[in-house]
Amino acid sequence: MAEVRPKALVTGASAGLGAEFARQLAARGFDLVLVARRRERLEALAVELQRQHKVQADTLVADLIQEDALKVVEDYIARAADLEFLVNNAGFGVAAPFCRSDLGPQEAMHRLHVMATLRLTHAALRAMVARKKGAIINVSSLAAFAPRSGNTSYYASKAWMNCFTEGIYLELKSARSPVRVQALCPGFTYTEFHDVMGVDRKVVPKSLWMSAEDVVAASLKGLDQGKLFVVPGWQYKLLWVLLRILPRPVLHFATNQSRMSWAGPQRPTR
Repeated sequence: MAEVRPKALVTGASAGLGAEFARQLAARGFDLVLVARRRERLEALAVELQRQHKVQADTLVADLIQEDALKVVEDYIARAADLEFLVNNAGFGVAAPFCRSDLGPQEAMHRLHVMATLRLTHAALRAMVARKKGAIINVSSLAAFAPRSGNTSYYASKAWMNCFTEGIYLELKSARSPVRVQALCPGFTYTEFHDVMGVDRKVVPKSLWMSAEDVVAASLKGLDQGKLFVVPGWQYKLLWVLLRILPRPVLHFATNQSRMSWAGPQRPTR
């Protein structure tokens, strides 16, 4: 009889944290459904996972900003009786003042960070709660706690993601459901995100950069421990504490004095 393995679906899986989540979940024995826009990268990753971990890895090529593509993934999740893990990781950033930015990328960011996360989570959660088994990780950012000018929609959408995840966490606790949810809030991480935005990595001290491997490992460890918010790295844990206790005027002054973008490691791998 063929082995029955749990299944995980990861969005934004063609690079960065999404690809690393796929690798570490495959190492844990999950079959994978990989979702992103870039077919060649998805298929290469699927071959790698099947070869190295002997798991099944399927691909869904989809741009989740587009309604028809989002509906395809949403319906797939709703029908997947064996889906036990969802990682909402797809995302991107726009470095431009809101009033001078084209509205299109701003709206697209909210569609991806907010509406795609909302709809895919809803599709997965109903079955997970009914089966009393499952986990959802929403990849947010430390930026959600430190708004600054120049990336308004990014910070706002990530702050929404944190509040949304926390609300679901409280609902599950109230219902005594064993289903787990997490908001992962990393800082600077080595991925394609800052390269695509044209941000020079040299303006950020090397001590603040983390590897995708370490960020994902911290996320999965935190999930095993039942943590709602996971902030990888001791330096970012300290910063997280400070960001939550600083008076808002002081926080605004501090973040806007810095030229460094505190946007987290989201990538344009939607």
